[in-house]
Amino acid sequence: MSHLQHIQNKIVDLTQLKKLVAEWKKTNQRVVFTNGCFDIVHRGHVEYLAQTADCGDKLIIALNSDASVKRQGKGTTRPLQDEYARELLIASLAFVDAVILFDDDTPFDLISEIVPDVLIKGGDYDPSCTDKTNKKYIVGSDVVKNNGGTVQVIQFVPGYSTSKIEEKIINNN
Repeated sequence: MSHLQHIQNKIVDLTQLKKLVAEWKKTNQRVVFTNGCFDIVHRGHVEYLAQTADCGDKLIIALNSDASVKRQGKGTTRPLQDEYARELLIASLAFVDAVILFDDDTPFDLISEIVPDVLIKGGDYDPSCTDKTNKKYIVGSDVVKNNGGTVQVIQFVPGYSTSKIEEKIINNN
């Protein structure tokens, strides 16, 4: 199998993902889940995702579809890269086991379907927040916790964000 085929095989739909998760759980492997846009992959993303992968045995990354990114209010230029380009980039990371696209505003339905053992979000969230209207609330945390899983936050690398990189490109600095 070529390297490109190996990467493309990590990009799955819900049916495929549910089969993978069932296989992994059958062999007592801890399934870790995180999600995001991952529009321009940078050092902050790589460090966050690598640390996320260290929290279990198998890492699933759920990517917002192009339409979902547009609804997030990140600006008229986003996403900068189309969903397939973003999927391919994230799937190329050695520590990523599966990449799935979701079109909803949140990954709640996806988390409910696969019930990961560990749910991870970035430092601007709070795993103890239970108020679903609060921006710090981690969507799907109730599903994971109610099924014996854990919810964790990994701090961001200061100074690294897609918005800051986009601003730097625009301003040519």
